[in-house]
Amino acid sequence: MQKRWNILPFDEPVALQLQQALRINKTICKILVQRNIDTYDKAHRFFRPQLSQLHDPWLMKNMLKAVNRIISAINSNEKILVYGDYDVDGTTAVACMYQFLRSIYPQVAYYIPHRYKEGYGVSKAGIDFAFENNFSLVIALDCGIKSAELISYAKQLNIDFVICDHHLPDEIIPDAAAVLDPKQKDCNYPYKELCGCGVGFKLMQALSEELGLPPESYLKYIDLVAVSIAADIVPIDGENRVLAFYGLKKVNENPSVSLKALLALAGMQKKVHINSLVFIVAPRINAAGRMDDAKKAVQLFIEEDYDKALELAKLLHNDNTERKEADSNITDEALSLIEGDAILKQRKTTVVYKEHWHKGVVGIVASRLIENYYRPTVVLTKSGDVIAGSARSVPGFNLYEAIHACREHLLGYGGHFAAAGLSLQEAKLPDFIDSFEKIVSQTITEELLMPEIIIDAELSFSEINFTFLHIIEQMEPFGPSNMRPVFITRRVKNTGYSKVVKEQHVRFVLQQHDKIFTGIGFNMAEKFFLLELNLPLDIVYTLDINEWNGERMIQVKMLDLRLSA
Repeated sequence: MQKRWNILPFDEPVALQLQQALRINKTICKILVQRNIDTYDKAHRFFRPQLSQLHDPWLMKNMLKAVNRIISAINSNEKILVYGDYDVDGTTAVACMYQFLRSIYPQVAYYIPHRYKEGYGVSKAGIDFAFENNFSLVIALDCGIKSAELISYAKQLNIDFVICDHHLPDEIIPDAAAVLDPKQKDCNYPYKELCGCGVGFKLMQALSEELGLPPESYLKYIDLVAVSIAADIVPIDGENRVLAFYGLKKVNENPSVSLKALLALAGMQKKVHINSLVFIVAPRINAAGRMDDAKKAVQLFIEEDYDKALELAKLLHNDNTERKEADSNITDEALSLIEGDAILKQRKTTVVYKEHWHKGVVGIVASRLIENYYRPTVVLTKSGDVIAGSARSVPGFNLYEAIHACREHLLGYGGHFAAAGLSLQEAKLPDFIDSFEKIVSQTITEELLMPEIIIDAELSFSEINFTFLHIIEQMEPFGPSNMRPVFITRRVKNTGYSKVVKEQHVRFVLQQHDKIFTGIGFNMAEKFFLLELNLPLDIVYTLDINEWNGERMIQVKMLDLRLSA
């Protein structure tokens, strides 16, 4: 698949000033300036995150109300229910809050809604459970901000809610005892991009200050906060960077038994990075809710005995194996549907449907299909008497608006810019397919239908050494708003030692002037012929360390290549 290369601009004079202040490589200074780290002080805060940089929790709107309502519940011996969504952010948030409250007060339980029986967020079944079991306070984590009607229903049953959410509020804010959400219009909290678990963490911080507890009472859960930040794909800048940095430090030095068990089962022996949390830990947690019941994830997180944690981790591991199998089979079936249909292949959208596909993995399958056919994609399956499924977009295209424009054919829909869920009657499927194709064709640009590689800076091989890479490594944790830097080097030559490995990857040895580097290009076998031409090439790549037999080597990880102009 051909890709667009987009080299980011930078402010040359500011980069030069920063270089004079920091006395480090100029290319790194260019990248820092692109990321709004343009003074010595900002660079110091960035490279040396401190827990003292965490914001005062009392700056968040309604924090005092939330703390007072919880303390009043404790003083009155009320039963408290900690309620959260079934994904990583929800389950980690519930585990943290539940353990924190249980350490000071016994009358606490938790509740995770069932993905298929109750759906996303606060559910009527959850409120009824609270009522039937005499819970008079519910702390909702990673959900609740859009549940005004259900919160009113709870109020009629004399159940109060404290909401800790991070999603964009609607015009109507639920009538809860307290609503914590930094995205509320009149909330003066300085950092707006916390995940749901992060908002819960700020509430624990405030509670511990009010109750005179030591910081360790909430900091002990910072490894789970890092998992949640990684999985929820929130920006890793500002306060999230500090939380992720110290969370990863705890994962590597003194992880909770739950994470220790999950990493052991995955055979993880190296240092854990954000990517390990995204690709190893998060899928296993999410699989619990996708394939079965997400309560298992919370049970794992609150377990203190390693052997018992290992047994629970095995359940999640098995769910994930099942999820991978379903996802792989459905992706293969969906690809053959597209490849066997000349009209569908030429479209600007993909809509595929089979009634036996597993509901829990259709969103993952939509993302997989985009790797092959780069366009807005909807994957549908049978759900009771109707069709339901998930949609995924390509970066830059507003999927929610396109689905909203097709609403006459739908029973229900919801989501945001990049992802959505929808349901419809089977008879309406052909109308929806045509309407979706028409809307997308009219509104998407040709360039959005071609994948884009964002390139941070041009680099010559002569600049690359261990000192350079050491500074790059200090830019971790990487993630949205602070991605691992991507470089372009022009006019490199194949030394003749390049080869295809395992039929799909390329191992290569490249040279620019007198500097030679080895590296790998995953799933790039189709571009191997460019290396065989023995002509000058431009390559786009990231850098990392390859450790083999106790030896450390700088490795080039190729993302794309093309013939030099």
